[in-house]
Amino acid sequence: MKTAVIVFPGSNCDRDLAVALEQVTGQAPAMVWHRETELPDGIGFIGLPGGFSYGDYLRSGAMAARSPIVKAVVDAANRGVPVLGVCNGFQVLTEAGLLPGALMRNGGLNFVSRPVALTVENSQTLFTSGYAKGETIRVPVAHHDGNFQADADTLDRLEGEGRVAFRYAEEVNGSSRNIAGILNDAGNVLGMMPHPERAIEPAHGGTDGRRLFEGLLEAVA
Repeated sequence: MKTAVIVFPGSNCDRDLAVALEQVTGQAPAMVWHRETELPDGIGFIGLPGGFSYGDYLRSGAMAARSPIVKAVVDAANRGVPVLGVCNGFQVLTEAGLLPGALMRNGGLNFVSRPVALTVENSQTLFTSGYAKGETIRVPVAHHDGNFQADADTLDRLEGEGRVAFRYAEEVNGSSRNIAGILNDAGNVLGMMPHPERAIEPAHGGTDGRRLFEGLLEAVA
């Protein structure tokens, strides 16, 4: 599967994501600079990495969401191409309108950087088929603006439609209903604050993130 990682000024997890994808797919992803207007031909997966695009000026992800390449990402997502936004990538996806809600300053007003426990809420998705529903996994977080918020109707809809992919099993950042990752209505776009690409080999302290990429590869192969 041909993959792509979008790189914004201020991205600092793009290489982490690229290494994870290469380890799982056996092929290095295309690293696509934010000023490009088109994705390479035949891309079967797009990753938006973590970091601090544009220095988090204005709002986290707001400026990156208006980069030229994001229109191509939105078009690809609307065609059904799987898109994963991690941390800042999640923020970009909400700012671009591909996912609902917003990521706000952490409830404790502190940067949170540590492994956290997540509960797999839905294992019947492109991204979570490598897990069991209700399973607890451990994945690192590293964010200051990871507090997911949405109005009650939106939260109820996400819950009712099975679009909550991951939930914090512990208090982390004040997110509504402890939501850690959500899907779009078509199920091909996932935004999550935790970093699965930082949990793909034993040297990282755990491999629970690897199954996200392996399950995705198997699902779309």
